Amino acid sequence: MRIAVTGSIATDHLMTFPGRFADQLVADQLHTVSLSFLVDELDVRRGGVAPNICFGMGLLGLRPVLVGAAGADFGEYRAWLDRHGVDTDSVRISEVLHTARFVCTTDQDHNQIASFYTGAMSEARQIELQPVAERVGGLDLVLIGADDPEAMLRHTQECRTRGISFAADPSQQLARMDGEDIRLLVDGATYLFTNEYEKALIETKTGWTAEEILGRVGTRVTTLGANGVRIERAGEPAIEVGCAQEESKVDPTGVGDAFRAGFLAGLTWQLSLERAAQLGCMLATLVIETLGTQEYELRRAHFMERFTKAYGEEAAGEVRAHLA
Repeated sequence: MRIAVTGSIATDHLMTFPGRFADQLVADQLHTVSLSFLVDELDVRRGGVAPNICFGMGLLGLRPVLVGAAGADFGEYRAWLDRHGVDTDSVRISEVLHTARFVCTTDQDHNQIASFYTGAMSEARQIELQPVAERVGGLDLVLIGADDPEAMLRHTQECRTRGISFAADPSQQLARMDGEDIRLLVDGATYLFTNEYEKALIETKTGWTAEEILGRVGTRVTTLGANGVRIERAGEPAIEVGCAQEESKVDPTGVGDAFRAGFLAGLTWQLSLERAAQLGCMLATLVIETLGTQEYELRRAHFMERFTKAYGEEAAGEVRAHLA
């Protein structure tokens, strides 16, 4: 199964605030907020939704195709991804703009305040998927992640036109896009990925009910934070999978991307939706225990020991064969 992952390519600047954001907010002054948080730590990490997902898939032994736009400063990042099994030959390099920047501060309750500079990401709209498909011998699925909005719409329409299955994963861009654009991104998706808040936002902005959306997509995958994930298909009982127990909570950035990496790996291995979700949740647990979205390691024996503890020997047996 050949999977291309489109989306932002960015550098993450991650900071930690030792207090609680909620304690700094004055209810009757929210219309004129002016806050500065003195942070204890700054970590500069590789990021962007598409490389994060591809990195996790690469650790699981797959070779996903990364599709996005970066700046001339991408060389070291490209080498890192190449070493971890990611096909980076379809990344567009801007001649004038730097790679995008994600700047995020996390408080002691794991709430986050973030900003995103698009940079070279704005050129992703110039990328056509057909040459990518021709280069790799065809594409079975394209995940369309948060990216330049015009690029997201272009990739979605091209998938429809060329009959390529696609997964809609609009995440952060939902706040920026209007209902009509969101309807164009979602309608006809083989998979729709969101968290619980994004699920409600899609329904509000599109005017579609949850049932109507299920009638327009193949499978709806909703991550539920510490409660795991819910998978829904029209006319079928929902599947709910809990999270594996984490050993520590360090930073939640990139947890959703890791889940998608594991889930897509499960699909590639032709596992059931439940098993794919369990694999995604286990990979996500490794990320929340690590500072940085691509700093975790997958030691197979340790991974399978924890997976077995969380989901049982039968589930582990189905996954173990592929990891071996």
